[in-house]
Amino acid sequence: MPFVKNKFNIEKPTMAFLFVMKALNFRQGQAQSHIARGRLWIDGISMVQNNRIISGDIELIYFEASGRGNKPIFENKDFMLFDKPSGVLVHPRTMLTPYSMLDEVRTYGGDNANGCHRIDMETSGLFLASKTKKSESGLKGLFQDRNIRKSYLAWVDGEIKESFEVNARLKVKDKNSTLKTKHKVLIDEEGKTARTFFKPIFYNNMLSSTLVECFPYTGRTHQIRVHLFHVKHPIIGDPIYGTSYEASDIYLNGDMSKAQREIETGASRLLLHAQNLIFNYKNIKYILETRIDFKKMEKFIIDKNIRKFNS
Repeated sequence: MPFVKNKFNIEKPTMAFLFVMKALNFRQGQAQSHIARGRLWIDGISMVQNNRIISGDIELIYFEASGRGNKPIFENKDFMLFDKPSGVLVHPRTMLTPYSMLDEVRTYGGDNANGCHRIDMETSGLFLASKTKKSESGLKGLFQDRNIRKSYLAWVDGEIKESFEVNARLKVKDKNSTLKTKHKVLIDEEGKTARTFFKPIFYNNMLSSTLVECFPYTGRTHQIRVHLFHVKHPIIGDPIYGTSYEASDIYLNGDMSKAQREIETGASRLLLHAQNLIFNYKNIKYILETRIDFKKMEKFIIDKNIRKFNS
């Protein structure tokens, strides 16, 4: 379990945030945030007062990395690059999350290492992480300013013969929406600008599936998935976009079996993969590519006569 609770004894009374700074090697802001999240306990009760003087026996909850051997495929003194497996979160959702890429990031990069961008749990491929707070700020800035070019590979339903572009605004569904859809993101004229270029690479006639290279010019949530669904070529294995309302509901409730997912979506996992990253950092141009041969992921696609896409 990455989050642990350990006991400490404080002999000399001290301010809570100063103790956390020393115990966990945190900066002041980190320590204050840690306490505000209720991760310092006294006599079995969570304490959230940063300036409180504490002494004696206390307990601290903190993240303790537990890597599983997913080593960086590239690294330098500032950052690391991982090939993230499908089905793995980049960051723990709660303190009960058993494993995430943060375990690997901190195992190989130390306590100040951190992920620098989002990648969906079910999407596999390149994940960039910083080693220092300074490099984290710089790399996140490159992503936010769209100075990092990204490309993905996806196996999609049906045949695509020519390259094309989708320029359709995307809007994250309001939590109070009454629309009967499990889609988190919708095509909506009131949404944010979203633009993706698609290029077909290979068509498997037996599986009626096309391997497509995807170039997102913007970085909206679920952008590639929604744009491909919009043009009626949903990504194979997508349990949200391209399936029926009933099927997506079963998936989101955690009740969909592997066999049922294969029938409903065409594969047991989302066949979307972060392929490469291109950017300039400290006057050096980096062209970083995955080591995974994603074309071989066609082995996950089940026969077209069995699956029942709602495309």
